[in-house]
Amino acid sequence: MRISEASTKSGLSADTIRFYEKTGIVPPIDRGPEGLRRFSPENIEWLTLLYWLRKTGMPLKEMQRFASLYRQGEATVPQRRNLLLKHEQRLQERRADLARCEEVLSHKLAAYDRIEGTKP
Repeated sequence: MRISEASTKSGLSADTIRFYEKTGIVPPIDRGPEGLRRFSPENIEWLTLLYWLRKTGMPLKEMQRFASLYRQGEATVPQRRNLLLKHEQRLQERRADLARCEEVLSHKLAAYDRIEGTKP
């Protein structure tokens, strides 16, 4: 599969895929005789994971660390798991912060509704 298809399937832009490959976050991608990248299902799975890690706000340095640990093999599973657990904790904190923000906005919107007479 070519980079355009990999981009569509993973959610990452072609430029991001190239950047991740250049920085070592993506394991080496096979190339065909014409020199074009040929993405395997495993490559797509990895790219999709990277898409979601980035989408959830994982810093690039942590993604690089995760990729480095992955390349070192199964012995690093506990370290990778710990890295993901810490990221999960940050997500939970962000969710709680967003919930508080939503409460404040709802309160303010309700006040405006009362002022405008649109809701009791």
